[in-house]
Amino acid sequence: MQAPTINFKISPYNAAMPGGRPTTKSAPKFGQRLAALRGERGLSQSALAAQLGTTRNAILHYERAAKNPSADFVEKVAAFFGVGFDDLLGGSTKTTRKPGPTPQIAQLTEKLSKLPRAQQKFVVSMLEAAIQKTG
Repeated sequence: MQAPTINFKISPYNAAMPGGRPTTKSAPKFGQRLAALRGERGLSQSALAAQLGTTRNAILHYERAAKNPSADFVEKVAAFFGVGFDDLLGGSTKTTRKPGPTPQIAQLTEKLSKLPRAQQKFVVSMLEAAIQKTG
């Protein structure tokens, strides 16, 4: 009778390694903010999923890949964490404008700053008198 042969296969992976491939691109702003809020509260993905009535895989997807989360989900997350939509979506209420021409008052102020101190005081006193008359 022949002894059974035992094949030990050496695997480059072990149980201590995290599953899946490492990401090659950064998470979308919503996902980054969701993960940060979850971390601040000390919640796992599973715990947050249970609180929001969804699955851990959905939370994982929103944190790592979802560029356009549904309005319903964003509303649930905003209500749960007590934050606004803009805060979650990484938006800003401040609009950026192209610089236009310098206002006349700014131009005059610049010219005034280049005058000698005595003339500056004279112009300021005239402006104050004019403002008191109209005010």
